[in-house]
Amino acid sequence: MDGVILSIIEIILLGLGLAMDASAVSMTNGMTMKPMKLKGTLATAFAFGLFQGVMPLIGYFAGSVFAGYMAAVDHWIALILLGFIGGKMLWDALKKEEEIVPAARKLTFKLLLVQAIATSIDALAVGVSFAAMNVNIFIAVSIIAAITFICSIIAVLIGKKCGDFLNQKAELFGGCILILIGLKIFLDGIGLFG
Repeated sequence: MDGVILSIIEIILLGLGLAMDASAVSMTNGMTMKPMKLKGTLATAFAFGLFQGVMPLIGYFAGSVFAGYMAAVDHWIALILLGFIGGKMLWDALKKEEEIVPAARKLTFKLLLVQAIATSIDALAVGVSFAAMNVNIFIAVSIIAAITFICSIIAVLIGKKCGDFLNQKAELFGGCILILIGLKIFLDGIGLFG
């Protein structure tokens, strides 16, 4: 098969690039989920790693047929999902300022699923591009998933430290981060920065 051949180093760099949104959201989880224990840290890393690995695989097998449809709306999906989660965090943070004892945010399966989908949509498009290249898809997605898993664990730990430092403002800050990530993905999707 003729075409572009990606080296392992290029796939690692691509994996690091794809892991950045997941890492930022993982950091936000570390800041705002109290208490964020080992189970929550591993669940976050596993969810983001899994979806960053599965999405390129789906894109690879769906090929160019699905690519046109997804490319037209992927940035909208990410904006809506991350904007909603971030907006809810802002709302909750502002509401909690009125309360004497603020309630802790819980890391739920549903929240983690929405975050993982929203941050891995761009990986779907990467998978479609892999279909046009001479890439061993299983090695590529394994590397991408592993990098995202590791980056997410590190990001949660950093977020926990930042959350302790920011104290009650962590949820407000985290909500703003999610909204900004959604806007960045959207602006990249419409070609403003891409």
